[in-house]
Amino acid sequence: MKPLLQITFLLVLMTSCSTEDPGPQAPVAEIRPVTLELHDSKRVDDYYWLRERENPDVIAYLEAENTFTESELSPFKGLHGVLVQEMTARIKQDDASVPYRRGNYYYYTRYEEGNEYKIYARKRGSLDADEEILLDVNKLAGDADYFSVRNVSVSPDDRIAAYGVDAAGRRFYDIFFLDLETGELVDDVVRNTTANFFWANDSQTILYAKQHPETLRSYQIYRHQLESDNDALVYEESDDTNYLSVEKSLSSEFFYIVSSHTLYDEVRYVSAGSPQDEPEVFLPREENHLYHVEDGGDRFYVLTNDNAENFRLMEAPLDATDKTSWRELVPHRADVLIQDITVFKDYIVLEMLERGLKQMEVLDRRSGDVKRIAFDEEVYTAYGNGNAEFEAGVFRYTYESLTTPESTYDYALTNNSHTLIDESEVVGDFDRTNYETKRLFVTVRDETEVPVSMVYRKGMQQDGSNSLLQYAYGSYGYSTTPYFSPDRLSLLDRGFIYAIAHIRGGSEMGRDWYYDGRQLNKKNTFTDFVDVSKFLIEDGYTSPDHLYAYGGSAGGLLMGAVLNMAPELYNGVLAAVPFVDVVTTMLDEDIPLTSGEWDEWGDPNKKEFYDYMLSYSPYDNVRTAAYPNILVTTGLHDSQVQYWEPAKWVAKLRQFNTSDNLLLLKTDMEAGHSGKTGRFRRIEDTALNYAFFMGLENIRE
Repeated sequence: MKPLLQITFLLVLMTSCSTEDPGPQAPVAEIRPVTLELHDSKRVDDYYWLRERENPDVIAYLEAENTFTESELSPFKGLHGVLVQEMTARIKQDDASVPYRRGNYYYYTRYEEGNEYKIYARKRGSLDADEEILLDVNKLAGDADYFSVRNVSVSPDDRIAAYGVDAAGRRFYDIFFLDLETGELVDDVVRNTTANFFWANDSQTILYAKQHPETLRSYQIYRHQLESDNDALVYEESDDTNYLSVEKSLSSEFFYIVSSHTLYDEVRYVSAGSPQDEPEVFLPREENHLYHVEDGGDRFYVLTNDNAENFRLMEAPLDATDKTSWRELVPHRADVLIQDITVFKDYIVLEMLERGLKQMEVLDRRSGDVKRIAFDEEVYTAYGNGNAEFEAGVFRYTYESLTTPESTYDYALTNNSHTLIDESEVVGDFDRTNYETKRLFVTVRDETEVPVSMVYRKGMQQDGSNSLLQYAYGSYGYSTTPYFSPDRLSLLDRGFIYAIAHIRGGSEMGRDWYYDGRQLNKKNTFTDFVDVSKFLIEDGYTSPDHLYAYGGSAGGLLMGAVLNMAPELYNGVLAAVPFVDVVTTMLDEDIPLTSGEWDEWGDPNKKEFYDYMLSYSPYDNVRTAAYPNILVTTGLHDSQVQYWEPAKWVAKLRQFNTSDNLLLLKTDMEAGHSGKTGRFRRIEDTALNYAFFMGLENIRE
């Protein structure tokens, strides 16, 4: 007997061959009910079987969905091609990064015309010196469908380049070592790592993080000596809700082994000059205590939320790291979230968020004086980038906004002067004066003010006729920055407004902003987004016929929840690699990234969390409703959000949707969570997403 799925496909084929062609028919996934029971609750999952990655019926279903999606989007195919050409034309083909100095060399990356991947290079002593190519990723990748290189890192003695390679998309990296004097690979490979590694000062040893083969949790730190098979376990984290990583200080004095939990940290440190030593605990883990450690060569600096919700900066002697030895340098501020620090020999740069905008302050380590780095625009972002020398007299940072391309500045720490080093070129007729940005605060249903960053082409009228794409993320305390995107110009030039809703669940307005959007407060994330949409409609920026929403990963969960709550507000929604089957996934400790997520979403093994998560889980709350146009994307090899979550969700939406709108699933059969690799190939995905929105606006060119 043929499987029901195959019968469905045959019926679709027979129907399409009849004299009255009804057009392409959506694939119908077979219903195979599985009952899931917990806390005296029964859930029936009709599509649980789509988890069977090796099942030919599953692959056939995904491919049938891809064929259907391609057919349904065929009217937009010409537009897609136009957008690919348009976005590609804005790329400077022979672009290069700004060189940074480390030791005897200036390091940089560059592209050659027509190439997908970076070339890593350096020059000795001067930018006028001859170029030395370290790594040409194009040659390594060949014609691979997926190829990712991470963490190209040169040893302190400048002789060996180490780098991680993932050719499958599951984020398992093999570390290779290249002898820069001979140009030959060292006969030594470290397999299946996270690509989080750093060199010890002896240039013969690395410390690296390794993930669990099934759960993908980074839980071990190993020490590897070149051309040795006997890697030593330095530390293993036994708590399966914690993740391990390794860092190295800018001073090159210490490695830091960081055990991270949503609400607390524990740091161990070991001399980078004696990597074989046992690591020492800086401060034992404490409930609700997050802290980050750097050093200035002669002392430690601690960014801590101990009695400081938005963090404060402390210092500690090298030989006494308990709290009683700490001294406060920068106090807590209720309206400023300190996010990061960069410690130089004479200065410390603090990166902060104040009312949703990035700020930077420079602390003189000797005098204690603090000065703020000034920025001019109303909506922007800035972050430290390319600071590789402890004794440097300048702090390098990147600045960009919704209208200003990525720009690199050197800030002189001694006299507070800025020097523009480089601004990314947008090839073509781009003129930033053609666009405007705006920052709004929208009062939502519980009287909270939610920031919104907006950009549009000048001349926009608030008459409700504008196409508007609203984006948000809103999880893990991650703050969405108003960055520049040359691809986004294709939307703006066709009349779209682009709006970022800085909803709760991020940290834009301080640590409370995160706490108010996690666990039992998670619904605030969704209602904030919906209320921002309602405001944009009521204030005449757009209307339900022209409003679109987009989110990915945890932002895809946001899209799923919003679709169930207020489908009538949107004409189209894009959910990229969406985390939509919340309860089932958070109950399955055998799949990647589950137990470590409980402090973000809650542990559904506890009834209080189970009930709350079940009340908003997009998959569990699909209902009989007229859903808007929906495009869902995923990757077969996604290690963060398994492909079956969006696949099941689309199958269930088909079952209950009462509208004739588009409902499409596109699975990249080669890629993982981040989609395609390569600077041109990734444009294909972006262009498809934009063509979906533009096509719904009857734009064809």
